[in-house]
Amino acid sequence: MEVAFVRLGMIGLGRMGGNMATRLRQAGIDVTGYDQSANSRRDVETLDELVSALAPPRTVWVMVPSGEPTAQTIRELADRLEPGDLVVDGGNTRFVDDQAHAAALAARGVGFVDVGVSGGVWGLAEGYALMVGGPVEAFARLAPVLEALKPPGPDGLVHAGPVGAGHFTKMVHNGIEYGMMQALGEGYGLMRASDLVPDPDAVVRSWRSGTVIRSWLLDLLARAVAEDPSLESLAPEAGESGEARWMVAAALDLGVPLPATAAALYARQSSEGGDSTALRAVAALRNQFGGHAVSRQGH
Repeated sequence: MEVAFVRLGMIGLGRMGGNMATRLRQAGIDVTGYDQSANSRRDVETLDELVSALAPPRTVWVMVPSGEPTAQTIRELADRLEPGDLVVDGGNTRFVDDQAHAAALAARGVGFVDVGVSGGVWGLAEGYALMVGGPVEAFARLAPVLEALKPPGPDGLVHAGPVGAGHFTKMVHNGIEYGMMQALGEGYGLMRASDLVPDPDAVVRSWRSGTVIRSWLLDLLARAVAEDPSLESLAPEAGESGEARWMVAAALDLGVPLPATAAALYARQSSEGGDSTALRAVAALRNQFGGHAVSRQGH
């Protein structure tokens, strides 16, 4: 049964969580934000204050780094929330961890939903693509928040399946992203190495119209080279945050070959210490959509 939304708790007010809280408020959702940092424009200073500020049945959205920070936050919430409350993990948690989190919360009568969130620093203005895992009832309960966060129009939101499906599909999304970014970076690097192409940046810009590879990532590459011709200010280093590695591991378990994703993953893992234009392009793309800047000065 759908529950009327009165207020949402948001834990984690960094690049993603802070912008998501702002977008929700702009849509009329009352958000109480908490972050460990005193400089985060948080509304409350402790988890206890956050829980006390929310009227039951509470809904708390967690946007903290994956792994132990998320697990610790969920453990602390389990000790504070009540039956009928709901926890939403919107970070990049590995999908196999979702069932354990859901079981731990269910023992306290608290629901759990995992949401894969894509949109980066552009999500505040453009909206976030949301992949949701969890019971149908919880998906319906979250509907006002999900609709406020998603882009306008019919797409950008999917109930992907039961608990774990949201983060599984986000993992697949990010693995595909790895391959697309690597291909764009390699093509750009090859043009820059050739004497036949005096202005590769102009070629990239031209591809934005009429070609079969036109895409938002191509738009961002064109934006990056316009801001930094030849991308010389960037170090040829593009870190990997885990999702493609998890995707390759899942593919091995399922017997599904992923040669393009695996190659893109290995390219990132071997990126330190080289001088690859392709990896500078990948680093530029990561900076464009996620704010992951790696300058030569900071390398």
